[in-house]
Amino acid sequence: MKGFLRVSSALLLMTLLITGTVFAEDRGEEREGRYLALGDSVAFGFINHAGFEYVNPDNFIGYPEYVGSLLRADVVNAACPGETTGSFLSSAAADDGCGLFRANAPLHVTNNATQLDFATAYLRAHPGTRLVTISLGANDLFLIQSACAKAPNPAQCFQAALPGALGMIELNMETILSELRATGFKGVIVVANYYSLDYSNPAQNQFAAALNAVLAGAAAAKGAAVADVFTSFKNVLPTSLTNGNFTCKAGLLNASSQNQFVCDVHPSQSGQRLIGKTVAKAFAAATNQDRD
Repeated sequence: MKGFLRVSSALLLMTLLITGTVFAEDRGEEREGRYLALGDSVAFGFINHAGFEYVNPDNFIGYPEYVGSLLRADVVNAACPGETTGSFLSSAAADDGCGLFRANAPLHVTNNATQLDFATAYLRAHPGTRLVTISLGANDLFLIQSACAKAPNPAQCFQAALPGALGMIELNMETILSELRATGFKGVIVVANYYSLDYSNPAQNQFAAALNAVLAGAAAAKGAAVADVFTSFKNVLPTSLTNGNFTCKAGLLNASSQNQFVCDVHPSQSGQRLIGKTVAKAFAAATNQDRD
């Protein structure tokens, strides 16, 4: 009886291994092209104060993984937490933590150059790539917030610096989109805009709207689609939410490690999944438009 159990177990194990291999091969055959994701901590799937989780980038799941699942595409996620539009283009430009993160923890991809260098090399090597997404701009504004925090009047300082920063974001984004197209890439580029950190706060809504306006301008100038994450987040907020941060209370942002009832700026997995759906919808619309 014990011998039978050993043989049966071996056969079962072999069957599972063979079946698993077949399933894996089936999943590989079902892939429908490549998808390159670029951007900052939102695309990376960053979580604050994650400790030893940082040693393995697979612990961080951003919206690109959801997009890849929806489109059945192989995902290459080159995003870097803290990337700015400037540091995307040049390693000499200021970032909001990307360089520090890369020096201490691995990214989803191995990249010792700028994100632009990685992206253009990847697209030249894989001209049949279906989709490129990009999430950038928020860290540019966080940089001036940090700089203005030391000013006598931080709010006044920020308002004075905002127009110049927005203009630079738009210029940099147009440059980035042009460089991506210069590789000969013919697929869809989707620029994902930003959600409001608190839809109950008019100032936060205006902050996001100002940034999203310049992203939309750059996308329109260079023939890229826009995934309207701002509206997607707003539309799923329960109408019963009152007295406080709607985005946080709806569970769309990660909880703070210091206080579970306070949120940081990064999307939770429900937020990431919603961004993924929004990007996939923008891709579908752009693809249908191209066919028309």
